[in-house]
Amino acid sequence: MTELSLTVYFAFYAYLIMLLIQWLVATVSKAKRAGAIPGKLEPELSHESFTFRAHRTFMNTLENSPLFIGTLLLAFTLNLTSGVFAVCVWLYVVARAVHMVLYYAIATEKNPSPRSYFFLIGLVSNITMLVLVGIRLLY
Repeated sequence: MTELSLTVYFAFYAYLIMLLIQWLVATVSKAKRAGAIPGKLEPELSHESFTFRAHRTFMNTLENSPLFIGTLLLAFTLNLTSGVFAVCVWLYVVARAVHMVLYYAIATEKNPSPRSYFFLIGLVSNITMLVLVGIRLLY
């Protein structure tokens, strides 16, 4: 295992830890609500509610996970050890972490909100990773 691939593995591990933290925060926040029903979020909740924001943070990460994880697994299979790829993986993970913190901290209905910029950074990073995997497949 190269040092570069180990760096990517650590980024993936950090991502999985972040996903676990988001799940725990969303679950505990919801469970603490009076009359909480498992699997159901009150429809009147919006961004002013931390429970809503914690739930949406976790759901947003889940919505974006298949592309990220699929890209990483394909890159691992192809033994893609590009420095640019490693930077993109870390940029994605950091952007998602900042997105999470901003979603927890800022109750806003405004679009774009500050978290939107970090969502876009993560998206561009993921698209770049996917392109790098495609190039690796061709060559």
